[in-house]
Amino acid sequence: MPKKTTVLLLNLGTPKSPNVSDVRSYLFEFLNDRRVIDIPWLLRKILVNLIIVPFRAKESSKIYKKLWTKQGSPLMIYGEKVKELLQAELQENFKVELAMRYQQPSMNKVLEKIRKDIPEKLIILPMYPHYASSTTGSTLEKTMEIIKTWEVIPEIKFVKQFFDHDGFLNTIVDKAQKYDLNKFDHFVFSYHGLPVRQINKVHPDRNCLDCKCHEQYDRSTDYFCYRATCFETSRLLAKKLNIPKEKYTVAFQSRLNKNWLEPFSDKIVTEQAKNGSKNLLIFSPAFVADCLETTVEIGIEYRELFKKNGGEKLVLVESLNDHPKWIQCLKDLVINS
Repeated sequence: MPKKTTVLLLNLGTPKSPNVSDVRSYLFEFLNDRRVIDIPWLLRKILVNLIIVPFRAKESSKIYKKLWTKQGSPLMIYGEKVKELLQAELQENFKVELAMRYQQPSMNKVLEKIRKDIPEKLIILPMYPHYASSTTGSTLEKTMEIIKTWEVIPEIKFVKQFFDHDGFLNTIVDKAQKYDLNKFDHFVFSYHGLPVRQINKVHPDRNCLDCKCHEQYDRSTDYFCYRATCFETSRLLAKKLNIPKEKYTVAFQSRLNKNWLEPFSDKIVTEQAKNGSKNLLIFSPAFVADCLETTVEIGIEYRELFKKNGGEKLVLVESLNDHPKWIQCLKDLVINS
């Protein structure tokens, strides 16, 4: 008889609404995470609670209003759809749940529901393709903090990343093939940025900026290096899409200061326009669902930046959202856990 198995899908989270109070609540919880802003506790409290949140909430609210739909946050909408579709694929031998690292549905409430159900096996699947301490690490840490208090602890399997899974890659390829790739002058694979110091913590014996992972991926040393896996994802996708090396750039967006991973996506977009590129196609492989960073930052802000500097057409390849191949990818990750 199959084991009674629960699958917990996890994503970063979203404000309840684009209203200032809800955005403030989300930013407060998110930015106070020690893995997100990894500086001493007191400095983080002062920076977040007295400077960032009070001054940023109102402006962030305006940006979230550009993202919001009549149904709500795309991240939540697609999260619920994926949960339902995956449940239909896995059928009665599995029970699929969804929680967010920050805000609702909260990990505490969803994991309490799972605890009461007493599964024999629990599969934890954060929906971040690439491991990073501030996303996957934080999510798994929170999960373990909650589960360690349970009287009955089931068999637990963690899916820590899936950046090189064929199902994940093929879903992006399928999304891209709706466009005529021959019409684009250049391609950008844009990933969420991270402070360089966070990457260095993964391999403290060597400096991130001295690594050659942008040229070659070594699983034995680079498996948990965010920068390395982003470059490897881009190489794998370029190969599947027959994009030559000289026609694409790997870049990092959403930076807060100059000490983040380079090159910066907005600068690459500007440079491509100034250098004569008229048509630019951008991929966002770090995000499995439409969100602020894809729909607004790339789809609106970068498009305006590209045109301002002489470009004509910037196209964003849509996120995986509820694509059938993405559901099959998740099913395979679950079955093989």
